[in-house]
Amino acid sequence: MRLGEFTIDWLEGGVFDLDGGTMFGVVPRVLWERKLPPIEDNYLRFRNSPMLVRTPGSNIIIETGLGNKLTEKQKRIYRVSREWDLPGGLSALGLGRADIDLVILTHCDFDHAGGVVMRGESGAPELTFPSARHIVQRAEWDDAMNPDMRTSSTYLEENLAPLRDSGLLELVDGEREVLPGVSVMFTGGHTRGHQVVSLSSGGETAWHLGDLLPTHAHTNPLWVMAYDNYPMDAIQRKKEYLHRSSGAWLLLYHDIRYRAVRLDESGGVAEGLE
Repeated sequence: MRLGEFTIDWLEGGVFDLDGGTMFGVVPRVLWERKLPPIEDNYLRFRNSPMLVRTPGSNIIIETGLGNKLTEKQKRIYRVSREWDLPGGLSALGLGRADIDLVILTHCDFDHAGGVVMRGESGAPELTFPSARHIVQRAEWDDAMNPDMRTSSTYLEENLAPLRDSGLLELVDGEREVLPGVSVMFTGGHTRGHQVVSLSSGGETAWHLGDLLPTHAHTNPLWVMAYDNYPMDAIQRKKEYLHRSSGAWLLLYHDIRYRAVRLDESGGVAEGLE
């Protein structure tokens, strides 16, 4: 996808299945299945699609996928049907892991931060992108370092501890332009420290709203996930940012059909990139 002078590619971060009820919270199946038909047993299939953003001066990764450290039990629980392969995707585009300058995480859940650290050829853990600054909101990092009963199964130490000690972690508070045309904004909602990403180049704009908008079927502000730790905040922030990003491309990380969409006035898909 071209966005002014930026190029955006979606990479292989793994595919898994999640229960439809968890993805739509209190919304009845009779409503959400019209937009996302379940595959079986009330499950829905989702991609984890990290984005490579190439600007004139930098290579950026937004989100990092499931990683290659999941146990066989975890793969069964999450019904992983396609494995993570960020390095292979980069190689196909003529890039290596050391060519990435910046990694942005909307939050630190395992399906977004699992690829921060990978098992290398020796089997030992290592930073997937050893030359990159990693941008996380301070509130998110604080919670990830101190998980509670609800978050201990998604803020996994093996995904984050090596980054903590690497010198490549950059914590931000609120809104910041991290590179020309690339900004992050604090939202909360899905997690206490969740952030979104704005990309602007050549008069064109795209937004990645992270898990405030996991799929094109979640454009109704009231359609939030049971996974949202602060659902009322998620509703309000999604409403605000959908309005703020009106007319722009919305980049999707979990959607099994669309990579990016533009919405019409009713919140439906006016234009989609599959």
